[in-house]
Amino acid sequence: MMDKDGTASDRWQRDLTRLAGRRFDALIVGGGINGAGLARDLALRGLQVALVEKGDFASGTSSTSTKLIHGGLRYLETYSFHLVFESQRERRTLQHIAPHLVRPLSFLIPVYRDDPRPLWMIRAGLTLYDLLALFRNTHHHSILSAEEALRREPVLQDAGLVGVARYWDCRMDDARLCLENVLAAVEAGAEAVNYAEVVELLKREGRTCGALVRDRESGAELEVEAEVVVNTAGPWLDKVCALDGDTDRKLRPTRGTHIVVPRISRGGEALYLSSKSDARLFFVVPWGDYSLVGTTDVDYAGDPDTVTPTEDDIDYLLAESGRHLRDHPLRRQDVLAAFAGLRPLVAEESVKASRVSREHRIFVSSSGLISVGGGKYTTYRSMAAEMADLVVRRLGRGQADCRTDRLPLPGGQTGDFDRYVQDRLAALCGRSGLSPRVMERLLGLYGSRIDQVLALGRREPGLLEPVSSGSELLGVQVAYAADFELARTVEDVLRRRSSLALEEGCGLADAEAVADLLGERLQAATTQRQEWLRHYRRVTHGQGKERA
Repeated sequence: MMDKDGTASDRWQRDLTRLAGRRFDALIVGGGINGAGLARDLALRGLQVALVEKGDFASGTSSTSTKLIHGGLRYLETYSFHLVFESQRERRTLQHIAPHLVRPLSFLIPVYRDDPRPLWMIRAGLTLYDLLALFRNTHHHSILSAEEALRREPVLQDAGLVGVARYWDCRMDDARLCLENVLAAVEAGAEAVNYAEVVELLKREGRTCGALVRDRESGAELEVEAEVVVNTAGPWLDKVCALDGDTDRKLRPTRGTHIVVPRISRGGEALYLSSKSDARLFFVVPWGDYSLVGTTDVDYAGDPDTVTPTEDDIDYLLAESGRHLRDHPLRRQDVLAAFAGLRPLVAEESVKASRVSREHRIFVSSSGLISVGGGKYTTYRSMAAEMADLVVRRLGRGQADCRTDRLPLPGGQTGDFDRYVQDRLAALCGRSGLSPRVMERLLGLYGSRIDQVLALGRREPGLLEPVSSGSELLGVQVAYAADFELARTVEDVLRRRSSLALEEGCGLADAEAVADLLGERLQAATTQRQEWLRHYRRVTHGQGKERA
């Protein structure tokens, strides 16, 4: 990785052979947020940990969320008070350990005449919400009159508006929060490999003792031995359980679709809206120069590898958000990008999809395989702590104390993030020659790792230029992603190390330049670079304006 003074030590080298010839304490299957969080926790407890992911880290559910860390206001309707309390506690913790990635955000809830949730109900719910946060949220809620709300957010539909509730949660960068957990696990001694698929579970005397892992880049296979195997494969959980001989269905996946449109909100606040057709709640969230609208909640029985936004999902989000906006109808041509992911909810057949519990559940098979389903992104750290406690008890070794709530993530050593930016911005711009706008964006991505990023740029000055004319992506971001952030493909860089894939043009204008620079860093052959480009163009096809 990199030394504290910002100079390069050994670059991260992807090498599956490091997984062979040794016996790990724990093998974790699945590099989404739950697997990444568990790998970090167990490594910090002094255990030998291997984390394998069949795609890129966070390439499934963990990069297709609504980009929020929230207390779960809507779960009050199902009396899930414990989940709301836990979520609010974890929101505070994540603001402490990753202040650059988890940022306070205010939300407006417009209430209209004849809404199924009248203003008094919203007020009561938010009072309870503040109470369950132990009144430690960024700010307490408030109620705005219709006139005051329209002055603050004039895009809201004024007809029938009774009032607007205002409360606080947090926005986040989901892919990078997952990545920083992986990086923290590696720094604590774990081995982490992406594009490494478990194709078989190894057993000895009826007990799971490792896995046969296939390198999806080379096709080579090797056995990875471990005393405990943990299945954190998210929507693929049932597939991994099937390798254990367990074909009972444990999950009820639901598809969540989001669309990216030009910025709707004139202020910096999110909107929390109620659908007219089915009373479901959804968000319109500021996302840089854009707005992120979502999400849907639809049962999904297909292959998790092929989930995509449907036309019905997109129509639903356009229609329902448009009903709340004055003089701002959303049309198909406004959709700049769309994406969908699966919630790996625990099977519950007696309720509709949007009412399925978000509580997690840990399964232990007769062979000893540990699997976790359900849960929500916000509570990943506490779920990981619970699983780590189980692993430590099973092994009979490892520290009992969980430290993940106290130790900052790799970029999180900033203290108060706004003060950190204020104190360092001028010096960083002067040293690098970058504009304050660009530097603020980089600080929001890398936090306290900014010195390491800029050190790479100083050694190779050309990297501080955009990868292509007019691009906001700098060469140093691609180089740093390849050298120190485990990126292996163009999609890894444009979709999960940056967010260009979710912006206008979907990053297609930069893809070739990224392939060239990434290929140089990884010493990839021309044929490999061309394959990266073909794959990226294929997965982004139809997600921009071509979809309208």
